Amino acid sequence: MTERFNGRLADVIRRPLITEKATSALEQNQYTFEVDHRAAKPDIKAAVEQLFDVRVVGISTMNPPRRSRRVGRFAGKRAQVKKAIVRLAEGNTIQLFPES
Repeated sequence: MTERFNGRLADVIRRPLITEKATSALEQNQYTFEVDHRAAKPDIKAAVEQLFDVRVVGISTMNPPRRSRRVGRFAGKRAQVKKAIVRLAEGNTIQLFPES
């Protein structure tokens, strides 16, 4: 685990991503999260295991380039987004939609 997130692993994971592709991956016990763009795979693994009390088998990350955005004459860049697909061990699940 890198020193950057030592002691504050809750800052690594921003939010779960709920898309059609991510929802279909839930059948293979794979969960998709938006994570901090500076986080490494050991940081993501430690954060998921600590926050959700599960065992992580594998992690795939994607760090696409920043996208440009124009509103009228003003141009800028969107926030940098890094996605992580986390594969859990057999029998482990994460409750993304809590029962209320």
